[in-house]
Amino acid sequence: MAAEPVNLNEFQELARLALPKMYYDFYAGGAEDEHTLKENVEAFHRITFRSRILVDVSRIDLSTTILDYKISAPIIIAPTALHKLANPEGEVATARAAASCNTIMVLSFTSSSSIEEVAASSNAVRFYQLYNDYTAVEEFGRPLINQSQLCSNFEADANETMDASLSWKDLEWLRSITNLPILIKGILTREDAIKAVEVGVAGIIVSNHGARQLDYSPATISALEEVVHAVKGRVPILMDGGVRRGTDVFKALALGAQAVLIGRPVVYGLAAKGEYGVRRVIEMLKDEFELTMALTGCPSVKHITRKHVRTEQERIHSML
Repeated sequence: MAAEPVNLNEFQELARLALPKMYYDFYAGGAEDEHTLKENVEAFHRITFRSRILVDVSRIDLSTTILDYKISAPIIIAPTALHKLANPEGEVATARAAASCNTIMVLSFTSSSSIEEVAASSNAVRFYQLYNDYTAVEEFGRPLINQSQLCSNFEADANETMDASLSWKDLEWLRSITNLPILIKGILTREDAIKAVEVGVAGIIVSNHGARQLDYSPATISALEEVVHAVKGRVPILMDGGVRRGTDVFKALALGAQAVLIGRPVVYGLAAKGEYGVRRVIEMLKDEFELTMALTGCPSVKHITRKHVRTEQERIHSML
């Protein structure tokens, strides 16, 4: 039996050993020089804590509510592609782990399991990642991408799937045909955050898409506050990218996020130990997050404030 990991980075190493190199590289890689891929993680390291003492933390409540869904902690499973490359049960195993941890799973539009299979697998709260695939809008129950398609030309597939003419008007059209809440993912600037609120989204996900698109985009944790200040509490803000510790979850919430989404660690847990591995990834983050809350003097999520962290810019400014 493989050794029991003690942190999320060890799950990544177990996944590297378990997977064919082609599959591991697909999951782990980023765009071009992978500067943003590294920066997503390293930017968290430059944020430090301002802990408060003599606070009663004998009871810690990690739970929160996202779009009226109460979850056990502000940790959500991000949409990531082709889970059957990591484990034969694929997204079904991931959904079961999400249900057992009482959290939300966002199903990727490039899932290797169908929407129907995932929906039937558990009672997990499931969101769906929708790209500009109008067929999927009209036939929402259709099976998604097959595992065998990995060997095709991904760049060509992406060019066929993505419509370069997509604009804010398409988002307005989508809102006109559904009563479902729509969250927009990929916001990194004040200008786009304001526009997203104006067109009526139900929430914003600050994301650089796992650093897989435009290298030298800012780390998401570095872009988070700009978006938070622009939105001014009008819609919930989530973020993904680089979360590897419970301390990272705390830092994101202190800077204004309502929850974080985790992507690669979930896939690494799935590759290393199946459904159990995904569950352990989430539980590990929750345990670390709970400890961080206790040591910073925060008995509940609502007690986490901007005053609990110091960014690199603030540290430099204090030295001037």
